[in-house]
Amino acid sequence: MIAFVSAFAVFLILHSVPAVPAIRTGIIARVGRPTYFVGYSLVSTIVLIWVFAAALSLDYIPLWELRPWHAGVTFVLAPLGIFLVLAGLLSGNPLSVSVRSGSNLGAVTGITRHPVLWGFALWAIGHLVANGDLRSVLLFGGFAAFALASIPMAEKRAKRRLGKDWTLLSAQTSIWPLAAFLRGARPAVDRPLLLAAVFAGLTVAWLLLGGGHSMLFGADPLAVIG
Repeated sequence: MIAFVSAFAVFLILHSVPAVPAIRTGIIARVGRPTYFVGYSLVSTIVLIWVFAAALSLDYIPLWELRPWHAGVTFVLAPLGIFLVLAGLLSGNPLSVSVRSGSNLGAVTGITRHPVLWGFALWAIGHLVANGDLRSVLLFGGFAAFALASIPMAEKRAKRRLGKDWTLLSAQTSIWPLAAFLRGARPAVDRPLLLAAVFAGLTVAWLLLGGGHSMLFGADPLAVIG
């Protein structure tokens, strides 16, 4: 348990760095934006692998009896989460997490102005439901809680950074997924959204049909419905 708590603590600290503009700007000024993002992505991947390895080393303690519909929840939420994360990272979005700079809103912000955070949360919740054990609650529940708790912080940072522009931009989007469409917003499609759909589809196909999930995590999701 100590190893898992330590790994997750490092994960939280690492992902708090972008939330502090002074630290992020200082690092980028020294090493450059491309080097920052490549290095940050590499370190994040290593830490994520550490978190998963530490979680898998914990004892398996079941909390609820698994049913076929639990896997169905994952087959819906996980691909949707992957799509939102990819679309959010590829799209311009001054209101939330994105690797692209600029003041224009990508089409995915019509779904929610926090696509990366919601996508990560949906992916985590889907995996939590389908596993039903204590270590999964700690791992995926921790991921989901971190993502959802980051939304109000992202709102606060964007308001402070954008000033009056925040009101104009936020009026075109919504915190809750699809809520903007209920207010009359029109769905839109752009290049990042299409690329995210393609990449998400290929990723899910490889994980499920190409044996990727079994190779990475030692479990075949399709076996539960076989």
